[in-house]
Amino acid sequence: MTPRRLLPLAFVPALLAPAAAGAQLPGVPPAPTTPTTPAPASPPAKPAVVQKKAKIVVVAERVGKRATVLTGSSIRLRGTVTPYVPGQKVTVRIDQAGKSVMSVSRTIQKMGNGQAGRFLIAYKPKSAGTLHVNASHLTTPAQASARAKQVAVDVLPRAVPQGSQGRKVRILQSRLKALKYVVDVNGRMDGHTIRAVVAFRKLTGMSRIASADKPFFQKMAAGGGGFKVKFPNHGRHIEGDITHQVLALIGKGGKVERIYPTSSGAPSTPTILGTFRVYRKDFGTNAKGMVHSSYFIRGYAIHGYSSVPTYNASHGCLRVPVPDAKSIFDWVDHGTIVDTYYR
Repeated sequence: MTPRRLLPLAFVPALLAPAAAGAQLPGVPPAPTTPTTPAPASPPAKPAVVQKKAKIVVVAERVGKRATVLTGSSIRLRGTVTPYVPGQKVTVRIDQAGKSVMSVSRTIQKMGNGQAGRFLIAYKPKSAGTLHVNASHLTTPAQASARAKQVAVDVLPRAVPQGSQGRKVRILQSRLKALKYVVDVNGRMDGHTIRAVVAFRKLTGMSRIASADKPFFQKMAAGGGGFKVKFPNHGRHIEGDITHQVLALIGKGGKVERIYPTSSGAPSTPTILGTFRVYRKDFGTNAKGMVHSSYFIRGYAIHGYSSVPTYNASHGCLRVPVPDAKSIFDWVDHGTIVDTYYR
């Protein structure tokens, strides 16, 4: 029988050591462990903001039917924005003569049921000239950008005294020229301008003085001063309005081309009334002082004269200022119709 080999005693503890190390010793608490925290859940996505389109409309108020006011008058700009979105703003800018005279921002206020919003701007112009009003809304996350159609308001001076020069006079001259009075837009209160002012005052029933005062500009702002053609079917012709003491040259289609002051026959020698045709033209000055005469019946003529008062004072002719006589003479042809009448 083969003798059994015995392992050394020192080797036995070594084999048992790993098992003992992994065993829980009695009475010893287990080592603490760090709990694993689960990752937080993602918050629900916010609904996307729908950017709404916008429309802006601006209306000028307290400016009359002609959108015209005098310097220093208070005007109001009323704007509407569709649709209404809370917290939105508009910027309103007013330009005059190429420069900004006002720029303000306004929060849009809700109107009625909230379908639209509004804003109000008050402005008092300090100088004459056309105002250009622009309103806009810049893009925000809630509403798209928008721009209103530009609004224009004409501002007239309150008065232009004789001897004036500059911008106020040019504005006066431009308005008179647009009405077909014979003026040059030169910024000087010259003879043509003064005569046009008198003719304007005649047509509007004002006192017949050469004054572009506040009542004058109030009439102009209200749309007064235009010549109403009585015989639009007479083609290219001349109308002598005896009531208002003005002479108008009418072009084709019944359109007024020029307006002049005139002085017709005095009460003792009244101008003949009716429809006539020019039958004779005399260039130059005759022995009676008549300048560039266009005769329309017998000795009745349209002619220049040194004295053209604001009232009827001639011997029956239609007197016009000498500086205007040549241009009228050149406009008239043989056969041109001349209508004379009271309104």
